[in-house]
Amino acid sequence: MAEKTENSRLYERVARAISAHILSGDYAVGQRLPSERDLAQLHSVSRPTVREAIIALELDGLVEVRMGSGVYVIATAPNDGKAGETDIGPFELLEARRAIESEACALAATRIDDETLAELRTLIDALRGPDVERAEEADRRFHETIARATQNSAMVASVEMLWNARARSPQYRLLSDKAHGAGVVPRLEDHLVIYEALAARDAEAARGAMRQHLTNVLDAILAATEVHEMEQARARIAAHRQRYAV
Repeated sequence: MAEKTENSRLYERVARAISAHILSGDYAVGQRLPSERDLAQLHSVSRPTVREAIIALELDGLVEVRMGSGVYVIATAPNDGKAGETDIGPFELLEARRAIESEACALAATRIDDETLAELRTLIDALRGPDVERAEEADRRFHETIARATQNSAMVASVEMLWNARARSPQYRLLSDKAHGAGVVPRLEDHLVIYEALAARDAEAARGAMRQHLTNVLDAILAATEVHEMEQARARIAAHRQRYAV
């Protein structure tokens, strides 16, 4: 069970527990960690929380993720002798964005003007093409523009805080790099659906479109960063061999 301490993020507690096992030799250098599912059960947390913990350990240089095989211990102490800085976990950040930005989008639908809609349309056009950095910047501006359309300063501050946390978090940056490497980019179709709901001034549709968009982002990042365990890979190979056996 992950130790519960005050003012501590859940994934940090899991990361500390795993690093303690590494330091004690329970997980030796070169050894593969238990599967994500087993770690989640062991620490009574969700699999996304385990993945956030693994990202933190990866940044510290304690483990290495080998796709198709698992997560392996590569050191018993962090790179600089102590654990690196942590921030809001990537998946808990997306969960918060889904809750807050969905309501912001619903409110914006009742107050948005034609000028702002035109701005959003321009930002959607910037999502097209192969330039991921340009698309990411347009994505942020799209969401912040919707927040400003609420004409609610507290809502604007909340959304901007979440995006600032996303930008500064080393855990989110590593996760984002992995996702981009797997082909995950801002979803043009989702943004069009959001825009259409806002243009129709339909608060319910806008809320649902934003919620679905951020659910899609969460699902895509989870899929892109999935660590397939060696046993799963072997099972698939065996199944293919049996299927095509003469």
